[in-house]
Amino acid sequence: MKSAKNGRDGRTRIIEGALRRFSQDGVSATTLASLREESGVSVGSFYHHFASKEHVFGVLYSEILQMYQDAFVGELIRHDDARSGIEAIVALHMAWCGEHPERARILVSERPPRREEPGGPEVTELRRTFFRQVSDWWRPHMKDGLLRPVHATMCYVLWLGPAQEMCRLWFTGAHQPTEEEIRGLGEAAWNSLRMP
Repeated sequence: MKSAKNGRDGRTRIIEGALRRFSQDGVSATTLASLREESGVSVGSFYHHFASKEHVFGVLYSEILQMYQDAFVGELIRHDDARSGIEAIVALHMAWCGEHPERARILVSERPPRREEPGGPEVTELRRTFFRQVSDWWRPHMKDGLLRPVHATMCYVLWLGPAQEMCRLWFTGAHQPTEEEIRGLGEAAWNSLRMP
């Protein structure tokens, strides 16, 4: 039982260390040695849990993505009204990024793993499930003539593109968004996505 606990602790320490290093330095600038040093695990312990730096990133990215998507869908389904749902998601996005800045930096700044890369199949499946859930909420509002029929990519850009850019400014220390600005981002998203 003790070895299983130590195994979980080693994996957890590697993931937590990777979160710190990747969010501060980026994935490409983070070395395997710096990951091991940050997590305080031996070479053998690292390779017991992960095959490579890319493997760590794939696991971490998919865990962060699931955490974000769970929060997104949980908030979205609380809203029956189209406008309140659109605006609430923008507010949730900004709040989530503020509460989880290291994770948000990775989602905002790093390219997701491709299908053939470590973590890629998990990310692909998470996205498939997520887009289906968002579509299930969106479709009735679209049929009622409240929301525009837009492709998923365009929907994302119009809904959260400006909020993502605000987060980038926030993370670099260039601008601290105000509550009024966050409300303005929600209104802008609604105006972009509602039927004229």
